[in-house]
Amino acid sequence: MIIGLDAKRIVRNGTGLGSYGRTLVNDLIRLGDNDMELRLYAPDEGRDELRSQMIEGIQFCYPKGRPSSLHKAWWRSRGIIDDLRHDGVQVYHGLSGELPTGLRKAGIRGVVTIHDLIFLRHPEYYHWIDTRIYEWKFRQALREADTIIAISERTRQDIIQFGGDEYADRIQLIYQSFSPRFSTKVQPERKADVRARYKLPQRFILNVGTIERRKNLLLAAEAVELLPQDIHLVAVGRQTSYVRELPHDNQRIHLLSGVPDSDLAVIYSMAEAFVYPSRYEGFGIPIIEAIAAGLPVVACTGSCLEEAGGPDSLYVGPDNVIEMAEALKMSIRGARGRDERIRRSREYIRRFEGNDVAAQVAQVYRCLVEN
Repeated sequence: MIIGLDAKRIVRNGTGLGSYGRTLVNDLIRLGDNDMELRLYAPDEGRDELRSQMIEGIQFCYPKGRPSSLHKAWWRSRGIIDDLRHDGVQVYHGLSGELPTGLRKAGIRGVVTIHDLIFLRHPEYYHWIDTRIYEWKFRQALREADTIIAISERTRQDIIQFGGDEYADRIQLIYQSFSPRFSTKVQPERKADVRARYKLPQRFILNVGTIERRKNLLLAAEAVELLPQDIHLVAVGRQTSYVRELPHDNQRIHLLSGVPDSDLAVIYSMAEAFVYPSRYEGFGIPIIEAIAAGLPVVACTGSCLEEAGGPDSLYVGPDNVIEMAEALKMSIRGARGRDERIRRSREYIRRFEGNDVAAQVAQVYRCLVEN
């Protein structure tokens, strides 16, 4: 059983779609299925530090020669079909919502993971040209896919609403998994090193994700001002123009970008709580990572974050500063019920552990090959 996977995000994206792909592929390898050969197709080698996170022995495949950026894009969307046929690939999995044109015609079974349809649900957060491109790729993927993997119930419903009822029978709900590094105990000297390098405060609430308008970090920043003076907010993620709306004169707000995964896991381990005030998400994997690291979570209502965080995380309206501040007070060290909520949340996220998710995806591949 030869399985091809789209690895562009695996070798280029440090978080988000990249993390999803790397975690899933590594978990598939850990299954130890000798009948399954995985081949990762990427337009170039990407970043060394990201490729090095893959389990040794995985096979990467690239376009021949020294292609231009335009040729790389063409190869990924169409030209790859010849390589897939040559390599005997039976199933091709688009890990980031895309599939190449001509896959079905070539007799190769297609699987696509749809993470979210925010560009259709909330187009105000995107440039109109990007919205048109993303929508075209979404509809093209639906036409080519034999199986559509939705990473949350919210995303499954969005696919049916925006794609059409005729695709409902092709959709399988398979949650994301999280990397085991977030639940690994961190030694004190490692914490001290990371705290010193990033100048982290002694007590802080953590947020992880792109700092953009949809992620709504301003709500958390305003709420922190209502907390005890020694509580800070640390936000880790790529910064956009939205950072100009955050209070720059507040010494308790710390913005970090370019943090490698190894350091990120350590930062999780030092936080007191995790806040995720996003207005809309397809799933919200940082919530799972935070719970795995032993943090209580405060998130916002309105999308699928309750699905990720479970019934023992706290949820508030995305515009209610007072509610957010009160929920954060209930989540810092010493708050009544905090430890019990953490314990129950860690029980809840067992459903997202890697081998369970990988086994479900492997079964999708097997069913397509056998039928």
